[in-house]
Amino acid sequence: MCELLGITSREKLYANDLLREFFGHSDLQPDGWGLAILDSAGKEIHKEPIEASRSRKLKELLENRICTGRAIAHIRKATIGSIDDYNTHPFSGKDITGRIWTLVHNGTVFEAEQLHKYVYYQQGSTDSERILLYIIDKVNRYINLDSDLSDINIRASLIEKLILDIVPRNKLNLLIDDGEYLYAHKNEAGTLFFCEENATTILSTKPLNNGTWKELPENRLFVYKDGSIIYEGVRHEHSYAHDDERMKTLYMEYAAL
Repeated sequence: MCELLGITSREKLYANDLLREFFGHSDLQPDGWGLAILDSAGKEIHKEPIEASRSRKLKELLENRICTGRAIAHIRKATIGSIDDYNTHPFSGKDITGRIWTLVHNGTVFEAEQLHKYVYYQQGSTDSERILLYIIDKVNRYINLDSDLSDINIRASLIEKLILDIVPRNKLNLLIDDGEYLYAHKNEAGTLFFCEENATTILSTKPLNNGTWKELPENRLFVYKDGSIIYEGVRHEHSYAHDDERMKTLYMEYAAL
């Protein structure tokens, strides 16, 4: 199981210790690491297809002071897709307005015909990258129909609808940043937690540090701005439960490609 980390805060916070603890789990997630610092001028994304604890690049990065109010991170245990740069999270892309969307995913897509055509457009081979391409494509279509996605309630409703289109029979634990807001969704019990304090929210696959952690409610979309929830979606019924036989079948199908 991959692990996700999200930071959203009204004020920038010193994140090095938090990141060190998160990336310290990489012995169980050895197939890549990534960090997107999203409130920097350059929207910095750092990633490598190696175990985080073995990365000289990450070590050097964490030796410098990292202060941020918006960031997402990922450590990967590969299921679908080879271990290389193109399959390492986070994934990022622009819509037709220039808005940058960044996504990390902990999960597996077993069935989603909507994503099939993006196999021909993606750089790598993960279902996670296809999810991002699908979202950006649909956002562009709405913009071309003169929909006003500057309204966060309309934008969040669209992202909620797109997640609901994909989530049946699949595992979709997602953190998505759109340049302003952080979207969080999970549909498996015990796989995403949050810690809130002083207009700061940390989301993590596993509780970190000594804060007060609670499990994020499953099967609904949450949208954060500056550390606070500004949108909560309607609960759906598409919970995911791990199935070894389904995973084995998926591995065999992928190996035959």
